[in-house]
Amino acid sequence: MLRLRLKVIDWPRKALVLTDTPRRDCVDCDGAGGFQEDYAYPDNGEYWGTGWAPCSCWSQRRLTLLPLPRWARRTPPGGYSDVAPF
Repeated sequence: MLRLRLKVIDWPRKALVLTDTPRRDCVDCDGAGGFQEDYAYPDNGEYWGTGWAPCSCWSQRRLTLLPLPRWARRTPPGGYSDVAPF
């Protein structure tokens, strides 16, 4: 069963997406949606890095519903003032 939610993402452009939610009562990942994995070099066993593996309780697929517009940056007419407000 899908547990859908709306989410705003920032990459590559702001958009509203429909995505699945990890199951809260999952005994494997405790509702986090995945696992942290530490990797080591195969020849000497030294630390190589940390990765993330998704749990089977949810799907990482998402559906983009609406790309959000980019708002123009507004500056006051005439620029900013150097005079103190008091």
